[in-house]
Amino acid sequence: MRRVAVTGIGIVSPLGNEPKTFFANLIEGRSGIRRLDADFCERLIAPIAAPVRFDAERYFPAPKLRMLDRVSQFALHAANQAIGDAGISFANENRQRAGVFLGTGMGGSQTTDDGYRTIYGEHSDRVKPFSVLMAMANAAAAWIGIEHALTGPNLTFSTACSSSAVAIGEAWRRIAGGETDLMIAGGSEAPLTFGVLKAWEALRTLAAEDPADPSASCKPFARDRSGLVLGEGAAIVVLEEWERAVRRGAPLHAELIGYGLSTDAAHITRPTIEGQACAMRLALESAGMQASEIGYINAHGTGTQANDAVETAAIKDVFGPHAYRMPVSSTKSMHGHLLGAAGALEFAASILALQARTVPPTMHLQNADPECDLDYVPMRARKDVKMRAAMSNSFAFGGTNAVLIAVRPE
Repeated sequence: MRRVAVTGIGIVSPLGNEPKTFFANLIEGRSGIRRLDADFCERLIAPIAAPVRFDAERYFPAPKLRMLDRVSQFALHAANQAIGDAGISFANENRQRAGVFLGTGMGGSQTTDDGYRTIYGEHSDRVKPFSVLMAMANAAAAWIGIEHALTGPNLTFSTACSSSAVAIGEAWRRIAGGETDLMIAGGSEAPLTFGVLKAWEALRTLAAEDPADPSASCKPFARDRSGLVLGEGAAIVVLEEWERAVRRGAPLHAELIGYGLSTDAAHITRPTIEGQACAMRLALESAGMQASEIGYINAHGTGTQANDAVETAAIKDVFGPHAYRMPVSSTKSMHGHLLGAAGALEFAASILALQARTVPPTMHLQNADPECDLDYVPMRARKDVKMRAAMSNSFAFGGTNAVLIAVRPE
């Protein structure tokens, strides 16, 4: 198995549209969650989410923009950031040895929503001619491949909330196994449409709006947590074979060293301790690491009653006494739940935490839940933390659990 370096990071998020701003806001404990101001908000029970401020016209010419759903706009911009960060010129690359693996849960939600509104709401047959090409789940990955003429493998993974963690893990496998040398991997999601928000509302997993402060509505691991808050955005990393990256003098942000994949296979929405623990153990096994070597876990930490208690128990099951000595935090408390892009954004946050030796906080955790009794770094970031390795957990409806482990480059 070949070593795999993370040489580029690109981010579009509710907390900023590049890595430095994103991480600075995490460390300051700023929340990207707010009340929405769309015209449909009066029809929502809790009109809160974590939207991205993104001016697509700055980045794409009008003819191209007409073919890009918001989810593809995010993905392309984040991918271009990551490629620029890695200092790659594809003119000098073997494009057959480079590919794109992307995760998304909802695909082109805005295009789908607009199309249904036209057909059913306006009783019109004038649907946008590119609707299929904009809405299809693999559009974002396809556009990245087209933009850079990459003719290696191009795959889209859709495993709900673990989609982008799976995409990164599977891309790691392709490089480690020698099939490719370079992969653009991550996820993108743009689900803040009326139809999607109403569907999630019907599932009764969304948080109630905090009456004192809407930005504090997502409260992972707290006694008074009431559910998740949807967010949007994209996170992309460039993965390269280690020796190749070193030879060309690429930035070495981290080494991706472990990946674990398991399935609950018990209930479509209910997580299991066994499934989550299995994914963490498999990640440790693939990394060749002991549990005690992990210095930080970026938890899935959705803020739902079921997930937070189960994830806490699974961490205890895997890490034993070390579970109480290791910082664990949920950055979803600030950027919300990006569904298919969540794993990639949180993996990027884990890498940035390793680089800065600073653990982002779990915000809005003021009322402790006795069942959730680990060190969740409540309310304030922790600096000067001695850590070499970080774990990023991603667990999903449907039962697909994916765990990634990154270490500081050596």
